[in-house]
Amino acid sequence: MLDINMIREKSEEMKRALLKRMDNVDFTELLKWDKERRELIVESENLMAKRNNVSLQISKLKKAGENAQEQIVEMKAVSDTIKQLQNKLTDIEVKIQHFLERLPNIPDEDVVAGGKENNEVIRTWGKQQEFDFEPKNHVDLVTELGLIDYERGVKLGGNGFWLYKGDGALLEWALLNYFVEEHRKDGYEFLLPPHILTYQCGYTAGQFPKFEEDVFCLEGEEKKGNKQFLLPTSETAIVNLHRDEIINEDDLPIKYFAYTPCYRKEAGSHRANERGMIRGHQFNKIEMFQLTRPEDSNKALEELIEKSERLVKGLGLHYRVSKLAAKDCSPSMAKTNDIEVWIPSMKEYKEVSSASNSNDYQARRGKIRLRRNDSKRKEYIHTLNASGLATSRILPALVEQHQQSDGSVIIPEVLRKWVGKERLYPKNK
Repeated sequence: MLDINMIREKSEEMKRALLKRMDNVDFTELLKWDKERRELIVESENLMAKRNNVSLQISKLKKAGENAQEQIVEMKAVSDTIKQLQNKLTDIEVKIQHFLERLPNIPDEDVVAGGKENNEVIRTWGKQQEFDFEPKNHVDLVTELGLIDYERGVKLGGNGFWLYKGDGALLEWALLNYFVEEHRKDGYEFLLPPHILTYQCGYTAGQFPKFEEDVFCLEGEEKKGNKQFLLPTSETAIVNLHRDEIINEDDLPIKYFAYTPCYRKEAGSHRANERGMIRGHQFNKIEMFQLTRPEDSNKALEELIEKSERLVKGLGLHYRVSKLAAKDCSPSMAKTNDIEVWIPSMKEYKEVSSASNSNDYQARRGKIRLRRNDSKRKEYIHTLNASGLATSRILPALVEQHQQSDGSVIIPEVLRKWVGKERLYPKNK
């Protein structure tokens, strides 16, 4: 949520910033409503003050045994006017709220305008593999290795679902264990949040109301006035832990990580090469999250990026880090860096972690504030998140990048204690 005061005081500056990610920005109606709102507040407060003063006069007249009927009639008219003004004020505030909650976040100054065509590759690690044999794609590899059963996954859940089995289930769980172990070493607190969330959770995260159609909602609950949905990412849950709370400055930063499956509709057409686990309706992910003082959030973002990179390096996977242009960032984020692994068969990089800073955008929606040590002043905190990591693209990159000429796949050393093997072989061997 953007600050209406900032829009009022720096409307042209805010407009220029939003045009990095929006095709059109027009604050005319918003500023008109805001002006009318402030005028109504002043008028209402003046009338309420008058009503209070006259009420005292009525009380004194009655105590003195004098007639106060004229003042009583006058005050009834004043009360009726106040009620009318309050109704107008409520209507205008609803309009302002609806306008503000549909605006995306202000991109940071160093975030360039435009879409993914303007994304900037900051650095790469490792090299693209040069195979001296005909490499296989991840769908064929995981099938031949007996790791994934796509047919039975579709039988159980429909298109966009798959089934881990045997060594595949072990490998998936090994990845999650590896991520959990590393985050615990770094002092992050482990969470296992609910998978079903309330509407307010999506609103605070900045996903609702604009992106309500992207999640799986529970049928029937909406009719009961209790709209719930399956979480699309742990971030949606974690950002709500301290909703409506005031956090002492000494308690920041707060660092969490959580494991959940993620449930997404992934509406729209998929590209032909996005087969297998590249895009699905359910996948596993570890999510990192921080709540910080405003002045510390940029440093916290660098920490999250470094942590995500360290995990990918530990798996020996070639990757790159890209700084996203404004239109390619999630609407609730001011800045995002993607960590993208190389998928040889696709000849492209796929995002496995988005490390993002929302500044105070989510905190405003969730009313999450900090109390400074040196004053009673309260201000909105900053919230940040990063995948650490999503497995549905890590596993395809792992089997493709670590495949051998005999059809086997070498398991990264950091995972072997959980899988119990150094190498996976095709089932027919």
